[in-house]
Amino acid sequence: MGYKLLVVDVDGTLVDKDGKISPVDTLAIAKAQSMGFRVSLSTGRVIRACRRIIEELSLRGYHIFFDGAVISDPVNDDVIYMKTIDERIIKRAVEFTRANKIYLELYTTEKFYAEKANWSDAVHRNYFGVDPVIDDLDKICECHKIVKAELISRSLEEDQQALMFKKEFDGVLRFSPAHSPAHPNIEFLNIVDPGVSKGEALRFLIEYSGIKKDEVLAIGDGLNDLPLFEAAGTKIAMENAFAELKALADDITLSVENGGVAAAIEKYLLKNG
Repeated sequence: MGYKLLVVDVDGTLVDKDGKISPVDTLAIAKAQSMGFRVSLSTGRVIRACRRIIEELSLRGYHIFFDGAVISDPVNDDVIYMKTIDERIIKRAVEFTRANKIYLELYTTEKFYAEKANWSDAVHRNYFGVDPVIDDLDKICECHKIVKAELISRSLEEDQQALMFKKEFDGVLRFSPAHSPAHPNIEFLNIVDPGVSKGEALRFLIEYSGIKKDEVLAIGDGLNDLPLFEAAGTKIAMENAFAELKALADDITLSVENGGVAAAIEKYLLKNG
């Protein structure tokens, strides 16, 4: 099959529990790009948390961020797609979390905000390389377009708070759980507009790029990659992927610790390139 675009999830697919990309994956991606294949990241991460990866892999072109809310080329500061959360809904969310003492983060394309310090600050800083801006979230909602909100949980109490929030905003917001191999006991609940997903973003990118679905190879491991797989021509799940994603996959590659991305690139792109 003639592939043109490789779409790769970040955490648990490309990046391991230490926040590193294996040398074999780096080499395979470089070979794929040298042969003319385009490589795009698809992640729940913010743009700033991916700049090091983009630089390390010498990636050019567009990438999917914020679980599908933004498609951007950070090298050239070019945003071609952005879907924000309705201001009225996000203001309601801020009021609800305040009233129920739930820690909430709000994200613009460049920064993320919270009203107080939280245990998760160290996770953001040490693993993702970003720090929150502590500020009044009402003011942030009025001054900025919010592309994503997030709840973070590692305890039964925080799980229950997240469930309460989901019940309150069921149907008006979309919830997508994500996990990092560095912190397997923490759930990052991405909160976006109902029309946002990695799949919808990929469909837009496919049309924008003038390619066909069958020319797209996607690799992922998480539940938020389910919509991505539905939009891609060929779907490759990591060995460490969730069972639901493996069930949707066309093939299963090695784990993130064993160069699963490189193995998939070798099998599907380099041997047939």
